[in-house]
Amino acid sequence: MTITSYKFACVIARFLDEKIAKDITILNISNVSSFADYFVICSAQTNTQVKALTENLTDKVKTTFSRLPVGRENDAKNRWNLIDYGDVVVHILHQEEREAYAIEKFWNHAFSIPKETWLAESVEYSEYENIER
Repeated sequence: MTITSYKFACVIARFLDEKIAKDITILNISNVSSFADYFVICSAQTNTQVKALTENLTDKVKTTFSRLPVGRENDAKNRWNLIDYGDVVVHILHQEEREAYAIEKFWNHAFSIPKETWLAESVEYSEYENIER
């Protein structure tokens, strides 16, 4: 099944949201970057949650779309994990790293997609039978 990078980013955000990732942001970087179309950025409260979100997301994307990351970087302490799907790059950060590195400020010229938009765009991929929280 082929979907657009926009739809894929929205579904990734939903998958993270349903596993209680915090402060999920999708940045459209297609006009300011040549290496990807979207960043999906989220936070977790603990290193264990960073690892769990990373593992869950890669499993869910593999099961749902038969896609494996083209690259993946995990720091030894699970403070900032990156999953590269080519057109969409996912950053899962511990809350303290998110605040310290402020990726969104660095990419402030990129367009941010509102949560209501990405939830609506990915509703058919909800684990909760299309019941919104």
